[in-house]
Amino acid sequence: MLDFHIQRFTRRCAESGIELKLGETYFSVLTQESGEVVRNDYAQSVWKGPPENVVGWWKSKASEPTSQRIAWAPNDVILNYFNELPDAPDQLDLRFVLTLLMIRRRILRLEATEKDEQGQEVMTLFCPRDETEHQVISREPTNVEEIQNKLAALLFGDQIDADQSHAENNKPGSNETESYEAENASETSPPQTNASPD
Repeated sequence: MLDFHIQRFTRRCAESGIELKLGETYFSVLTQESGEVVRNDYAQSVWKGPPENVVGWWKSKASEPTSQRIAWAPNDVILNYFNELPDAPDQLDLRFVLTLLMIRRRILRLEATEKDEQGQEVMTLFCPRDETEHQVISREPTNVEEIQNKLAALLFGDQIDADQSHAENNKPGSNETESYEAENASETSPPQTNASPD
C-alpha cells in the first residue's frame, strides 16, 4: 500500500505573506513554472483571479491544523494536472502514482494491462470525463516518499468550496464548475492507494 502522509499548505498568502487564519477563505492555484507545476495559496483580500498560466484553481476555508478533515483538490484540477505532466523518463514514477490515485477516485478507469516491446507493463486507461484514453507504464516507484510529499503539497487542502473550482483546459466547455460533495468529501484519514491496480 502507498500510504499518504498529509502535508498541509503553508497557511501563508503567497502575495502578502500574511498568515491564513482559521475560517479564512483562500484560493489555491496550480500553475506551470519552468516546466514544473507549483501551488500557491492566496488570501481572499488579495485575490484577483487566476493567472494566465493556470492549470487549475479552487476556493477553500482554512481549518484547524490538527483537523483530520482533509479534502482533495477538485477532480477536474487533478485530471488537468495529469494531462500537463510531460511523458518523460523522470516523470514516470510520479505519473504512475498519480494514476493509481485517479483510479481510486474513479477519474480514470483501468481497461487493460499488457507488455510493450521493451517488456514493460503498460496500463490502458479511459477517462469518462473527457472520453480520452491514456497509457501509463506500471512500475514500482523508487522515490515513494518524495512523490507523496509532492502530490500532498499540490493536491490536498482544507474545506473546499464545491461551487468554486476550475480546471483550465484549452478546449471549449472544459471550465465547468464541479459539484463533488459526495465524490470529494473530506477525508477522515489519510487516503491509501494500492501499489498495483489489481
